[in-house]
Amino acid sequence: MRVFLTGASGYIGSTVAERLQKAGHTVVGLARSVEAAQKLASQGIEVRRGDLRDTETLAQAAREVNAVIHTASTGDSDMPQVDRAAIEAMLGALESSDKKFIYTSGVWVHGSTGERVADEATPLDPASLVAWRPAVAQLVLNASKRGVRGVVIRPAMVYGRGGGHIGDFARAAREEGRVRFVGTGENRWSLVHVEDLADLYVRALERAEAGSLFLAVHGASVRVREVAEAVSHAAGAVGKVESWKLDQAKEKLGAYADALALDQQFSSKKAKEVLGWVPQAPSVFEDLEQGSMK
Repeated sequence: MRVFLTGASGYIGSTVAERLQKAGHTVVGLARSVEAAQKLASQGIEVRRGDLRDTETLAQAAREVNAVIHTASTGDSDMPQVDRAAIEAMLGALESSDKKFIYTSGVWVHGSTGERVADEATPLDPASLVAWRPAVAQLVLNASKRGVRGVVIRPAMVYGRGGGHIGDFARAAREEGRVRFVGTGENRWSLVHVEDLADLYVRALERAEAGSLFLAVHGASVRVREVAEAVSHAAGAVGKVESWKLDQAKEKLGAYADALALDQQFSSKKAKEVLGWVPQAPSVFEDLEQGSMK
């Protein structure tokens, strides 16, 4: 298949692009800059110049391929409006085509789960930072009524290849000599390696039914303090960590601080049973021991 991939040069998207190519698919990647376009072209990816605000470009690219995978994010304050407009443009272009559209959400839409191990059927209680995402995801899940096979993936905290928030921890350790986490560190994060996540996208592309939703999580949730200490050791900060009180963190990080303080546990039983997803990558602690943050 020819697959239009937004965010193709980003952390998750670039890994998805690799897996798509390995599986024999042709990737058409969205590139915002000349540098990104050159990078994609050097990897054998067809380039479409533009960004999420270029709805006409998005729609045209969607029409020219067999499927769309949306992993891009602007990271700006207007992301809710931009993302919805981009989704509506691409779904409109795909209407009555029976093509697949895969949307990237995230587990933060579940809020804190506490002692409950949540799954796809668990009611949502989104952190304020992502309160807009469920409605947009629902557009995708309902797209079968418009002749589009919509699928939603909710990744947990992504790690691996030195990226994600774990990578941010490592950079802080190297630059500041310690890792600082929000809250007491007793809250839990669910995690997934970026390579396992990319494999799930390919499986969803090839096997998922219209209207499907999958959580992307591997292994048991881990205490944030334990992860921070492990990153600190791996990055040369001899295990030094620091607790950042939530109210103080919010002064600098805003709603992002609340999201980082969530206590979450999840199951990916559905992805494993329905799509045959079998995560192979090392755990976050094994990944750190193998030197991914150096």
